[in-house]
Amino acid sequence: MKFSIFQLSRRGGRAVNEDRMGYCYTREAALFLLADGMGGHAEGEVAAQLALQSIAAQFQREAQPALADPTDFLHRAVLHAHQHIQRYAKLQRMPDSPRTTVVALVIQNGAATWLHCGDSRLYWVRQGQLLARTRDHSYLEMERNASTPIRLAHKLLNRNVLFTCVGATSKPIVDVSGPHTLHSGDRLLLCSDGLWGALKEPALLHGLCAQPVNEAIPALVDSALQIAGASSDNVTALALEWEMPEHVPSQYDVSTHAASVSELFASTIQSSQDLESLDDALDEEEIERNIAEINAAIRRSAASKS
Repeated sequence: MKFSIFQLSRRGGRAVNEDRMGYCYTREAALFLLADGMGGHAEGEVAAQLALQSIAAQFQREAQPALADPTDFLHRAVLHAHQHIQRYAKLQRMPDSPRTTVVALVIQNGAATWLHCGDSRLYWVRQGQLLARTRDHSYLEMERNASTPIRLAHKLLNRNVLFTCVGATSKPIVDVSGPHTLHSGDRLLLCSDGLWGALKEPALLHGLCAQPVNEAIPALVDSALQIAGASSDNVTALALEWEMPEHVPSQYDVSTHAASVSELFASTIQSSQDLESLDDALDEEEIERNIAEINAAIRRSAASKS
C-alpha cells in the first residue's frame, strides 16, 4: 500500500472542539476514522474519542495484517463503539449518553470500503470528478432522496436533525459501501459538517483536487472557517491520495512497504488500546481507571490543538 495523507482539525466559534480524527494501518490494511461529537448532548468530545479508540483497538486486534472481511469488521466495530459509549454513560451516571457521528474507511487489497452513521461525510474523487459521497442520516437528506414524497412536520421538525447516531439509546443505523477498486490518483476525503456545510460542493471538490492533499486540506479548512465566520462549527478533515506518484516526495507519504515502517501496526489515534479491556469482565474500579486515562488523552489532545 502507498498513500499520501493529511489531516487537520480546527475549532470554530465553539467553546470545545468535539471533532476527532485519525488513522492506523498494517502492511496490508489501513483504517481512517472521523467522528463529530454531538454538541446538543453532554460530552460529545468524549463520545467521539471513545468511538475512535474503540474502532482502532478492534482493528489492531483483527488486522493480522489484513481483515477477514472489511464490511463485517466495520459493522461490528461501530456497534462495539456504540456499546462502549453507553457503558461510559452508565458508569458516569449520566442522565443522557454522549453521542457522535462516525465515518470510517478501510482500504485493503487496493479497494475501499466505508461506513457512516450521521452527517460526517466521505467523498471519493477521481480526476476531479465525484464518484461517490455518503448520504447524511438527516430528515432533510431522507426527503431529498426519497423516491416518493415524504411528509414531515416542517413547522415542528428541524429537517437537519439526525435520526441516528452512535451512542444513543437506540441501535445506530449505518450505511456501508464497497469494496470499490481504487485507481492511482484517487482521492478520498473524510470531513465533519463544519467543512461541507460551509463550502458548496463544487468548491469543495475543486479545492480537494487542485493541490497536493497537504496543501488542499489547510486551504479548505481555512475557507470554511472564513465563510462561516464567528458562528463557524468546528472544522475537521482527513484526506488521502491513493498511490501518490513517486516523483512527488512528501513527509506525509505513507508506504507500508517502506523500510521506515518497521512495526506491524501504526496509529495516530491516542491510546487505541485503552478500551480493549472493556470487552472483558472488569470490576468498576478498573473500568474507572480506563476512563480516567481516556479523559487524560482527550485533554492532552485538546491542549495540543489550542
